[in-house]
Amino acid sequence: MTFDIIKPRAIAPALGAEIGGVDLSNDLDDATIAEIRRALLQFRVIFFRDQDITPEHHLAFARRFGDLVDYPMVHGLDGYPGIVPVIKLETETDNFGGIWHSDTTYLAQPPMGAILVARELPPDGGDTMFANMVMAYEALSEGMKEMLDGLVAVNGSAKAAVAKSRADRQKGMIEVPDALVAEHPVVRRHPETGEKVLYVNTGHTMGIRGMTEEESGPLLEFLFRHQRAEEFCCRFQWRPGSVAFWDNRSSQHYPLNDYHGHKRVMHRITLAGDTPF
Repeated sequence: MTFDIIKPRAIAPALGAEIGGVDLSNDLDDATIAEIRRALLQFRVIFFRDQDITPEHHLAFARRFGDLVDYPMVHGLDGYPGIVPVIKLETETDNFGGIWHSDTTYLAQPPMGAILVARELPPDGGDTMFANMVMAYEALSEGMKEMLDGLVAVNGSAKAAVAKSRADRQKGMIEVPDALVAEHPVVRRHPETGEKVLYVNTGHTMGIRGMTEEESGPLLEFLFRHQRAEEFCCRFQWRPGSVAFWDNRSSQHYPLNDYHGHKRVMHRITLAGDTPF
């Protein structure tokens, strides 16, 4: 795939590319937006460096790719409800979403993607890992693919590790809703590329429909280990002005929690998705 306007540079063989030649504070033309979308589909996650953007710029850029949706159970910024602050304070030990996951697969229509902007960073650490779930599926044996075809995963919002990572973000909420649950294919089709995607994740997938926990547990644990194999991953080191845009339909991510005693502030916008099939 060639690009005439933007300048993608792959950061790892599996996925991820830094995009040069784009200033996100500008009103980008349709041709540039189209190339950025193509890059997202090809690389699964794309990054922009040295961006000086306001919340208004952040919102305007995100809206070029679809409708915005609220992130469940977390407040948005005052005056900008579509932007969720993702914060770890110096006194906190748990970070938000600090486990391998696809975003909010406990919803009937999980997000298409998310755009995250670095606002305040620790002096070291706080990188984010990403993994390619198309590659993870393709690396499975033919026997495993055949077995997974047609299986349906049960996903929930209350798995212990990820629920704990949200606790500090939920302080001051009037009410924390009951656990959310949704069922999705273990192997989904990407709605734009048609690729098959391994669509379970350790953050939210609780079981397989029609199986006991004893039956589904070992299978899911194998898939969770398989998904985070190094050959499917890239690691992004944040700098001030960095922006990440990931395709939540074909990737997973894991924000590393290695910067205790330091503050980290990110701003996140979530884009509406579709019903997995």
